[in-house]
Amino acid sequence: MKIYSKTDIGLSRTVNQDAFYAGEFEGGAVFAVVCDGMGGAKGGNVASAKAATVISDYIVRSYSPKMNSSAIEKLLRAAVDSANAEVIELAESDPRYEGMGTTAVVALVIDNLAHIVHVGDSRAYLIGDSRIDQLTNDHSMVQMMLAKGEISPEEAKNHPKKNIITRAVGAEKTVICDYNIALKPDNAALLICTDGLSNTVTDEEIFSVVHDLPPEESIDKLIELANAAGGPDNITAVLIK
Repeated sequence: MKIYSKTDIGLSRTVNQDAFYAGEFEGGAVFAVVCDGMGGAKGGNVASAKAATVISDYIVRSYSPKMNSSAIEKLLRAAVDSANAEVIELAESDPRYEGMGTTAVVALVIDNLAHIVHVGDSRAYLIGDSRIDQLTNDHSMVQMMLAKGEISPEEAKNHPKKNIITRAVGAEKTVICDYNIALKPDNAALLICTDGLSNTVTDEEIFSVVHDLPPEESIDKLIELANAAGGPDNITAVLIK
C-alpha cells in the first residue's frame, strides 16, 4: 500500500486549520490521521496540529504487528484519549486557546483490514471497483436530525447547521469516539478527508476521480474540484491504495 496526501487552505480562509499525518510500518501496515480544527482565532489550527501529532506519535510508539483487532481498537481509542487530554491541557493553560477543539479520523490498515476511529465530521470512505461507501457517521447536528427523520438527505446537504458538530477532541474531559473495521480489497482505496472536501464534492465525483485516475493524480483533482465549488473551507485528503 502507498499513501498519497495533500492539504489546501481553500479560497475563503486565511488560516489552514486542518492537519494530517501518515506513515507506515515494516511489514506493510500503514496509518493516517486527519484533523479539522475548530475555534477560529482561538486556536483551531493549534488543536488540530496537536491532536494529529499526539495521535500519530502514540500509534508509532505503541503499535505491534502481533496485535489482534481488539488490541488495535484499544490502541486507537487510547491515542485519541491522549490527544483529548493534551488539547484540553493546552487550552486550559493559555486563554487564547479557550474553547478550541478538533475533529479526528484515524485509520490503521493492516493487510486487507482498515481499523478506523473517528470523532466529529471528518470522514473515511472505501472506494472499490463499482461503489463508494462512507465508513464513518458524522457526529453532527444535521446527522442527528437526519437520523430522526426530521430532515431529508437533500435538505441535509445544504442545511444551515451543517457545520455544528456534537463531538470533538478537546471539547469534554472524556471523548467518545466510534470504532469500526472494514475489509479493504487489494484494488480498493481508502480515503480520509475533512469536510472541506466532503461538503463540496459529491460522493459520485469522489468515486469517479479515485476510480478513473492514478492515485497520485486523484488527490490533486479532488482538491481542484473542492476549490472549483467555491473552496469555502480548508481541504485535506489522504488516500491509501
